[in-house]
Amino acid sequence: MTINRKRSEVTNRISPLAPFRHDIFRTIWIASLASNFGGLIQAVGAAWLMTSISQSVNMVALVQASTSLPIMLFSLVSGALADNFDRRRIMLVAQSFMLAVSALLTVCAYYGIVTPWLLLIFTFLLGCGTALNNPSWQASVGDMVPRDDLPAAVALNSMGFNLTRSVGPAIGGAIVAAAGAAAAFAANTLSYFAILFALARWKPVAPENRLPRETLGRAVSAGLRYVAMSPNIGKVLVRGFAFGLSASAILALLPLVARDLVGGGPLTYGVMLGAFGVGAIGGALLSARLREFLTSEAIVRYAFAGFAFSALVTAISPQAWLTCLVLAVSGACWVLALSLFNTTVQLSTPRWVVGRALSLYQTMTFGGIAGGSWLWGVTAEQYGAANALIGSCLLMLAGAAIGLRFALPEFKSLNLDPLNRFNEPLLELDLKPRSGPIVVMIDYEIADEDIPEFLKTMAERRRIRIRDGAGHWALMRDLENPTTWTETYHVPTWVEYVRHNQRRTQADAAVGDKLTAFHRGPNPPRVHRMIERQTIVPDHYERYKRSVEMH
Repeated sequence: MTINRKRSEVTNRISPLAPFRHDIFRTIWIASLASNFGGLIQAVGAAWLMTSISQSVNMVALVQASTSLPIMLFSLVSGALADNFDRRRIMLVAQSFMLAVSALLTVCAYYGIVTPWLLLIFTFLLGCGTALNNPSWQASVGDMVPRDDLPAAVALNSMGFNLTRSVGPAIGGAIVAAAGAAAAFAANTLSYFAILFALARWKPVAPENRLPRETLGRAVSAGLRYVAMSPNIGKVLVRGFAFGLSASAILALLPLVARDLVGGGPLTYGVMLGAFGVGAIGGALLSARLREFLTSEAIVRYAFAGFAFSALVTAISPQAWLTCLVLAVSGACWVLALSLFNTTVQLSTPRWVVGRALSLYQTMTFGGIAGGSWLWGVTAEQYGAANALIGSCLLMLAGAAIGLRFALPEFKSLNLDPLNRFNEPLLELDLKPRSGPIVVMIDYEIADEDIPEFLKTMAERRRIRIRDGAGHWALMRDLENPTTWTETYHVPTWVEYVRHNQRRTQADAAVGDKLTAFHRGPNPPRVHRMIERQTIVPDHYERYKRSVEMH
């Protein structure tokens, strides 16, 4: 009976369609299909329009770069907004902005006034809308489905995008061939209404937060600090950048592959993108099954190697059917790598900072894509598209080798829910939320035989403290009472002290419990909470008094 139950648990874990049990995820996923469909038609129209109005190979590659660059530049700010404001409203604003930009692009294309640089400006603005939308959308997946369904939900999002990619570009190519780029841009404009309608109907339950909202600057620095003190996320960022930099060559140069290497037109380009999308659907459906038999690092290495093989064959193939076949391989590798990166970040991050962590991942990945698009465009202009693809092949193999130093971590079932053990203490001194700096000191009594393990555990405590917002952390030993050890750290204000303690997760509890177990005193470790004060020059007393009254 136990064996059957374990088999049932494995089946539920690897089911690729499990998130569809949740109505809100299913509704927004379906609405996203229409939006993605229009976006891909627009991408075909923009890429092919650039080949028509510019003879520069580099300008063609910059169409993809101009879409990816805003995601690199603005995602961190968007992630901070996603963690501090209503994510649904942010997505509504982003989608409405992209609708307006697409409508204006349609009008300009219809009247034939689009120049190469104007087209890049429009695609850049659409990228800005995507940069604002993506962190909120990615972080909202965890609000729509339970944690156990999160890997499958991320894979389904990739599959949904690539489901439209399998047919959208081909239809986009047909639209461009039959009616011109303006018709493709008009189709994209109409596609935003479905997702806007679905988001308008969604009424998520916002978690209660009695603390004041973080300022934008403090929220951004908190996200950077959290990621910097999270080694697993750092490894994902390195691998994501390497993948984006090398793999961007195929998509950036695909219009040139269709036109120059196989002698096709816009319809051929659309069919090739469709082949990439078909492969991506297969990759999304296989991802859960592959995770059952392979490690995360093995999947990523195979993805790099598969993409390298596809780039090499694309560079030397004169036949459209053969190119389409290997593009399906690269599509599968694209989804396997990027969905695994995304899932690893989400499973390694608590909800309070998940938008910022995802935005940093997207900044690195899309930064790699934007930089790679420019790099391979310049290379293609100097040495030809085939040689650029061969160069990207070599870089992809180097990206696989990076795993020897920065191996991707395995999925862990960490409980990142708030610990909720902290109760704000009653204070004799009347403090305002902005009062500070606050200095915290915690006294432990540690036996000599426990010191090595105590110091090892304190190293982990230091990482957690700094990760969650503490500064000036130190560990001190009393020279007169050597069994007494004092942990000390600073936070800027009282409200930041409360926020710091509320950020502690269930997974962090093991470290605190272990430190408490080392303590040999008759009472629990003593906590001293103090406010730092500077001496006051008498002549400045009145100015100080007014400052205190204002705060």
